[in-house]
Amino acid sequence: MKKDQYVSGRRTVLRGFTAVGLAALTGCAATGRASTPRSAPSSAGASAAPAAGPPAARALGPSAYRLRPIAGHAPQRAAPDKLKARHKPILRMDFEHGERAMVLTFDDGPDPRYTPHILRTLRKHDVRAMFFVCGEMAVDNKDLLREMADDGHLIGNHTWSHPQLNRMTRSRMRPEIERTCEVVHDATGEPPAWFRAPYGAWNRAVFRLGADLGMEPFAWTVDSLDWTTPGTRAVVSRVLGGAAPGVIVLNHDAGGNRAQSVAALRTYLPRLLDDGYRITVPRRRGL
Repeated sequence: MKKDQYVSGRRTVLRGFTAVGLAALTGCAATGRASTPRSAPSSAGASAAPAAGPPAARALGPSAYRLRPIAGHAPQRAAPDKLKARHKPILRMDFEHGERAMVLTFDDGPDPRYTPHILRTLRKHDVRAMFFVCGEMAVDNKDLLREMADDGHLIGNHTWSHPQLNRMTRSRMRPEIERTCEVVHDATGEPPAWFRAPYGAWNRAVFRLGADLGMEPFAWTVDSLDWTTPGTRAVVSRVLGGAAPGVIVLNHDAGGNRAQSVAALRTYLPRLLDDGYRITVPRRRGL
């Protein structure tokens, strides 16, 4: 699929959320944009019961991140250590001695209709993964962020509303990233250490801003294309076909109907483990 079609399709999905009331974050003004949410089908075992409505997109004012505590009473948060900005994102891992290890990543969540099923499958196989969350989804689902952290998964920043950052000014880009840092920090007690640009749209300003906020830029090697809902078998085939040492796999746990993503994980994960792959998560610099 061409990039413009990818962008247009993903934007359409991410804008299809019902506006609901949100507890206001410090320094963040709320606005509502009404649309119709998608319900979860039952074909992959994900419950079709009504989920908590996805949060509304919100106008972002100047972020209070690192300047004052969200609750107003906790000690001021220390600024994260700035990193030297990279010139390109991490596309694959360089494990020692050619180890047969891979990284599974999930974007756009958390979504209470799908994310819990993915977490259960990962827990069943004692596997750690990375979740790149959008702030507008995370803000009303902090319990899922805490569950991820408690299970040893890494939580990365995927902006607030999934915009194409390389078409934005730095002043508009910054609150998109900082707000999500704020939500993750508030939910887990730790700021995110990893950042993924929506659509893989990187530029110098994105790299520098992520590094200023203490985050490494993390991309992918294999795109499962689950966001196109091609069928569970197609997702499984792409992941297994792309499996190799150091590979980073892109999946999604939100942003649309992710029943196929849930079902595919249940199939390909045990096969990867049976084939001798270790599913792991990265360390910081010096990976």
